[in-house]
Amino acid sequence: MSAMAKNAINQDDATPRLGENRRKALDGACAKIAPTWPLDELIAVNPWWEMRSMTLPQVSSRLAALTQAHCLMPKIYFETRWMEQIQPEHLERAVTETGASIDVHELEAYLLEHDEVAHWHNISDLLDSSRDRQHKMAWRDEITHQISQFCAFYFHNSDVASQFTNETEGLYEAWLSTTQVDKGIEIVMDEEGLTRFFSGLPSDAEALLSMALNELGIADEYVELYAHALLLDINGWASWVAYLRWQDRLNGEENHLMMELLAIRVAWELVIWRYQRHKYRSVFARMNVLWRHQMSTLPRLIDVHTRSQKKGWIWQRAAEIAYQEGLHKQLCQGVPSKAQQPMLQAAFCIDVRSEPMRRALESLDARIQTIGFAGFFGLPIEYQPSGTTLKRPQLPGLLKASIKAQPRLKPKTVKTQSSELNRKARWAEWGMAAPATFSMVESSGMMYVLKLLKESFFPSGHGHPVNDLPVGREWELTQNEAALSTDQLVETVHAILKAMGLDRRLAPWVLLVGHGSCTSNNPHAAGLDCGACGGQTGELNVRILCHLLNQPEIRRGLQTKGVPIAQDTRFVAALHNTMTDEIRCFDTDGLDTMVDGWLERAGELVRKERAGQLGLPAMSDEDLRKTLVRRSRDWSQVRPEWGLAGNAAFIAASRERTRGLDLQGRVFLHDYDADSDEGFALLEQIMTAPMVVANWINLQYYASVCDNYRYGSGNKVLHNVVGGNIGVFEGNGGDLRIGLPMQSLHNGEEWMHEPLRLSVYIDAPRHAIEQVVQHHESLYNLIDNGWLYLFHWSGDGEVYRYHHGSWEREIFLSSRDEEAG
Repeated sequence: MSAMAKNAINQDDATPRLGENRRKALDGACAKIAPTWPLDELIAVNPWWEMRSMTLPQVSSRLAALTQAHCLMPKIYFETRWMEQIQPEHLERAVTETGASIDVHELEAYLLEHDEVAHWHNISDLLDSSRDRQHKMAWRDEITHQISQFCAFYFHNSDVASQFTNETEGLYEAWLSTTQVDKGIEIVMDEEGLTRFFSGLPSDAEALLSMALNELGIADEYVELYAHALLLDINGWASWVAYLRWQDRLNGEENHLMMELLAIRVAWELVIWRYQRHKYRSVFARMNVLWRHQMSTLPRLIDVHTRSQKKGWIWQRAAEIAYQEGLHKQLCQGVPSKAQQPMLQAAFCIDVRSEPMRRALESLDARIQTIGFAGFFGLPIEYQPSGTTLKRPQLPGLLKASIKAQPRLKPKTVKTQSSELNRKARWAEWGMAAPATFSMVESSGMMYVLKLLKESFFPSGHGHPVNDLPVGREWELTQNEAALSTDQLVETVHAILKAMGLDRRLAPWVLLVGHGSCTSNNPHAAGLDCGACGGQTGELNVRILCHLLNQPEIRRGLQTKGVPIAQDTRFVAALHNTMTDEIRCFDTDGLDTMVDGWLERAGELVRKERAGQLGLPAMSDEDLRKTLVRRSRDWSQVRPEWGLAGNAAFIAASRERTRGLDLQGRVFLHDYDADSDEGFALLEQIMTAPMVVANWINLQYYASVCDNYRYGSGNKVLHNVVGGNIGVFEGNGGDLRIGLPMQSLHNGEEWMHEPLRLSVYIDAPRHAIEQVVQHHESLYNLIDNGWLYLFHWSGDGEVYRYHHGSWEREIFLSSRDEEAG
C-alpha cells in the first residue's frame, strides 16, 4: 500500500471541532426536515412544515435546485385544465397579484416550452456521470441502499426502537463500526480496497463533519445548502429521525440524531472523494474542477430555478382562483337554514369524508342537526389496554397526551386479551419485518397458501390486534398516575360541550360520531383512520366521552355550571366507517327506530354518491353495501377508498350558513359561533390546531401528487414493511418511503386529487382573526408565505382575504357579473 493511501486512510482524529458558524449552519439544515409518523400511528404531515418561514415558491426553487424536487405540477397538467377549469380571467387575476408584466398569450406559450434547468450534484452524482453504469452499480444507489438498510436494522433493534429518547444517541458510531467490517460494499461496487477508507474516519460525528467540510472545501456560506442537499438524498430516514426528535420535544427533551444521520451521509462523500483521489487520479481531477465550479455557482443556481418557475406559480394560483370562485359563489348564494328543535344531534369529525354524510342526514328531516368538531373530541388521551404495557396516543400529533384511559374489565377478560395481544403481535412482527414478506409465506407453506385462497374467495372481516380488544362501558381515567376527580371530569366535559356548541339546547338523542376505515393487507391503513386521533379510529374517544356524559354525577356537576341535561337525553357513541359509509352505535340498548332509520338511509345516499368515484356500476342499495363490504375485506384491493383526496377548503362557521350546500366532500367543516365565544379563545384553538392539521393533510396530498417519487410512497403493490411499523420500502430497498402511495391519488386514468393550497373561510370579526394571527408566528408564516389562504366570510356573504397584515375584498367573476348587471 502506498504512502499516499496510508495518509488518506490514517487521518488524525484530533480534527478541530466545528466552529460556531458551521454548527449553526448544520443545525439549520437539520431543522428543515419534517417528521413522518410510524405506520400504526400514521397521520398526514406537510413535508415542508419546517420551512414555513420561507414562501412556498422559495422552498420550491431551493428544493428543485438541490435535489430536483417538484412543488409544482408539470406543464401537461395545466394544459389539460386550460379553458376547462382555468379561464383567461383566472390567469389575469393571478398575474395581477404577482405584479408581473406577462399576458395570457405568454403564459399559454409557456406550456409548450421545453426547459431544462441545471441542478446541484453531490459528489456521488458527479462520479456516477463518468461511471460504467452497464457493469457497475451507481454510487448514489449503493449509498442510499447501504444507509437505508443500516437504519432499518438500527431503529428496529428492540433496545433502540423502544426508547425514543436521547438514549438512542450513537447512530453514527454504530454505523461506522458496522461499515468498517462490511466487505460486501467493495464487492457490490467492484471497487477493491474501498472498505479500508472507512477505517480512517473519526468515531465522533462532530469530528467527522468538521474534517469533511474542511477537506471538501465547503465555505461557511454554503454549508447549510450542502448539508440540506445530502439530507434530502435520504429524506425518508431523515423524516423518521425528525419524528423521533418531535417526540422528544413533546417530552421536553432534545436529541441530535439528525446531526448523526447527516454525518453518515457526509462520511460517504468523504470516503469516495478520498478513494477516487487515490485510485482514479484523472477522474478525480475532473471531478474536483466540476465540484469547485458548481460550489461557486450554487446561489445563482437557486435564482435560476426561481425565474424558471415564476410562470408555473401563476398557473398554480390561477387553478386555486378557479376553485375559490366556485366555492365563493356557493357560499354567497347559500341561504342560512336553521334546524327545528332537534330530535337528533350528531357531532362528526371535521374530516372531509364527513361532509357528504352530514349533508345526507340533514336532507332527511329538518329535526336533524349535525355538528363538525375535531375528531378526538377534545380528549387528550393515551389509551392503554388493560393488562398490557402498550400505550397509544388518541389525539393530534401536534399535542401530547395528558390523560391515560384504561377500560375496566373483569380479571379473566384482562388475562385473555393480554395473551391474545402478545400472540397477534408476534405474528404481525414476523410478517411485517423488512425481509420477511416472502419468507413468511415460504415458512408457513401450504397453511399460508390456503389462507390466501380463503381470503380471496371467502374474505373474513377486518381485524386489528388492538382495536378488536374488548373495552366494555366503564373507563378509568388517570393523570400522573392519579385518578381524575369528578370535579376534574366535569371541567373537561364542560369545556368540550361548550366548544361543540352543545352547552345550550340538547336533543333527546345526541350522537358523537368518530370515524375509521377498514381495509385488508394495507400497511397505510392508519392513514385512512382519524388524523385527529393520532391515526386511529375515533371509537375510543367517543365511547369515553359518552360514558362520562351519561353519568349522573357528571350531569349534576354540569348543572351547577349552567348546562342542564334532561333526564331523557342520551349520548350515544358511534363510528362512521368511511369505507362502507355505515354508522355503528356502541354502548346502547337500542336507538329510537326513527333515528336508526335515518342513519341507515343516510348511508345509502352517501354510498350512491361515492359509487361513481369508485368506478362501480349501478346496483341496488343492498348490493352496493355488500360490494363495499367485500372491497374492505379484499386483500388484493389497492384502491379501497379515496380517503381525503380532493380536500381543498376549511370552513369555521355555524352550520346554519352551510346547511344544504353540496360541498362535494372537499371541505373540512368546523362549527363555530363567534357570538358565544367570549374573548375568542375558541377561535384561537380552531386556528392553531384543527386549521393547522387541515393544512398538514392538504399539503401532504399536494406534495404526494406533485412529486410522488420524493414525497409519496410509490406503488403500494411493491411495498414491504420496515421494522414492523416504521414505514415501507418500495421493493426490498432504497430510501424509506413517506407520504401517500399512487393508488391513493390516481385511478389509473386521472388524478383523484387536485393539488390546491388550502382555502380557509372563517365567520368571525376580522379584528379577532387578525389578533390570533399576530399572536402566533406559525400562523403568520403559513398565511403570508403562501402555504394557505385565509378569508373572512362575513354575515352578508362578502369575502375578504387577509394577507400581509391587511384585508382586501375578494371580487370574483360571479361578483363582477352581478355588479355589472
